[in-house]
Amino acid sequence: MTHPFDTFNLSPFLIEAISEIGFNEPTDIQKKVIPEVKKGRDIIGQSQTGSGKTHSFLLPIFNKIDASKQEVQVVITAPSRELAEQLTNAAAQLAEHAPEPIIVQSFMGGTDKNRQVQKLQNTQPHVVIGTPGRLLDLIQSNALRTHTAPFMVVDEADMTLDMGFLEDVDQIASRLPKGGQMLVFSATIPQKLQPFLKKYMQNPLVIQVENEQVIADTVENWLMSTKGKNKIDMIYKLLTIGQPYLALVFANTKEHVDEISLELKKKGLKVATVHGGIPSRERRRVMRQIQNLDYQYIVATDLAARGIDIEGISHVINAEVPQDLDFFVHRVGRTGRNQMKGIAITLYGPDDEQDIQIIENKGIAFQPKDIRNNEIVDSYDRNRRDKRKKTDQDKSFDPEIHGMRKRMKKNIKPGYKRKIARKKEEKKKRARRLKRNND
Repeated sequence: MTHPFDTFNLSPFLIEAISEIGFNEPTDIQKKVIPEVKKGRDIIGQSQTGSGKTHSFLLPIFNKIDASKQEVQVVITAPSRELAEQLTNAAAQLAEHAPEPIIVQSFMGGTDKNRQVQKLQNTQPHVVIGTPGRLLDLIQSNALRTHTAPFMVVDEADMTLDMGFLEDVDQIASRLPKGGQMLVFSATIPQKLQPFLKKYMQNPLVIQVENEQVIADTVENWLMSTKGKNKIDMIYKLLTIGQPYLALVFANTKEHVDEISLELKKKGLKVATVHGGIPSRERRRVMRQIQNLDYQYIVATDLAARGIDIEGISHVINAEVPQDLDFFVHRVGRTGRNQMKGIAITLYGPDDEQDIQIIENKGIAFQPKDIRNNEIVDSYDRNRRDKRKKTDQDKSFDPEIHGMRKRMKKNIKPGYKRKIARKKEEKKKRARRLKRNND
C-alpha cells in the first residue's frame, strides 16, 4: 500500500514514523521544501505556525544521516528553550524508528553544562539541537565538535534576531565546514537578517507558503475603536466580560507588554508576562506555568509568544495593530485551532486606519464591535460615511424636488419643510397610480 509521502523517496523508517503521528498528506511547505533539500539547495523558508515546517526540513535531513559515523551531522538552532524542546521531541520521534541508532541531543541554557560536557566526551550526537548561547559555549570549549556537520538549520530566524542571538548563530555557522547546506526558516525576513543570509547562503531558494484560508471559519474577528477610551480599561473588560478560557494579549514592544501587564495586575488579574527582555530562567518558569494552565491571561510580544504552543486559546486581543502586518495572521492563528471556536479582537485608533485597510485588502473581514453597559454589542462600520455618500450618489436625482428645495430655502418661508414632504408624497402617489394603470 502506497503512502502519500512515498513520492519523496524517503527511507522506510521515516514513512513509518510519520504514519505513527498521523501525517496522511504532505502540507504545502513540505511539498516544496523536501525535494529541494534533497537536491542540496540552500533554502529560506517562510510559512505560518502549524504549516508542517519542522518536518519539511527534518525528514530530508534524517534521510541523509549516516548513522554509522559517530560525528555531528546536523546543527539546529532555536531562539528559545521551548522551541528547542519542540524540535527535539519531533527529531527524537523520527530517530526512534531508525534501523541504526541516530543520536539526537539537545543543549539549552539553564541546564547542567558539566553533565553535558561529560556526555560529549564519550559520544558526539548525530543531531544537535539547542539555543545559540549554550551551543556556542560548548563549541568554544571544544566539547561539542560541529566542524563535521554538513547541515545547519536556523529556525525562527526573525525571533533569533529580535532576542539578540544572531551574533551567536553567526559564530556557530562560521565553525561549520564550507560547502555545507544552510536552511533558514522564519515567519518574516527583516532587513537586518540580510547580511547573515548573504554571508552563509549560496544562491538560496526562497520558498514562501501562505495559508489559503487566512483566518479559520471558527474565529470571530472583531474590530474595536479606542477613540476617546482608556485602552487598558477596554482590555480589562474584554478579559472579564466574556470569561475566556485562555486569553493571549499582544503588544508590539516589551515596554507596552510590561505596561499592560502591570495595569491588569493592579486590577486584580493574575497575568503572565512574556517577552525577550525577561531573564531566561524566569521566562522558562513562566512558560512552564503557562503550559500547566496556571495562568488564564498572558501578555506577550509577537516573537516571544511563539514558544507558547497551547491548543485551548479562546481569545486573542491585539492591544495594538502589529507593526509588521504579517504578524496579524500569526496572532489570530493562535485561536480557533482544530475547529474550536475562537475570538480575535483588534483595538485600533485613528492613526491605524491605513493599516486596518491593508489588512482588509488581504481578504480579512472584521466585525465592528463596542462595549456598552459591560456588554459586547455590534457597532457601526467605520467606513459607513464613505459608503453612505456612495449610496446617496447612486440614487436618482429629482430636479423638481431639488429646485423646489432651493427656492424654499432662499425665501425661508414658514412650513417649507412640510411643503417639500407633501410634494414628495404626491409624486410617490402619482407613481403608484401610474404603475397600477400599467399593470
